[in-house]
Amino acid sequence: MDTDRNKATTTAEATATGAAVTTTAAAATRYEVAPGYRVNVRSGPSTQYPIVRALPLGATVAITCQKYGEWISGPYGTTRIWDNIAPGEYISDAYVRTGSDGFVAPRCA
Repeated sequence: MDTDRNKATTTAEATATGAAVTTTAAAATRYEVAPGYRVNVRSGPSTQYPIVRALPLGATVAITCQKYGEWISGPYGTTRIWDNIAPGEYISDAYVRTGSDGFVAPRCA
């Protein structure tokens, strides 16, 4: 399926009818997970939480929000910031290339 062509057609149709078009996929920033790592996704911001799944090699993630948790050392430094990538799914920011040592998304409630 040619997503770009469908998106362009939808945009053209919406423009012709005067409707507004918003694309949530374009709004979400995705970050690379450290190359060569299958990162465990946990149900909370600590290694004490159960593993929900593991990310495949070469994965990218969209960070919904971030919060402090257990200190973790990884390829991108030592941090206690954890990234929420889906409801009930957290990974340590030490394994995500955000380009920052601080928060890049809102804090989780």
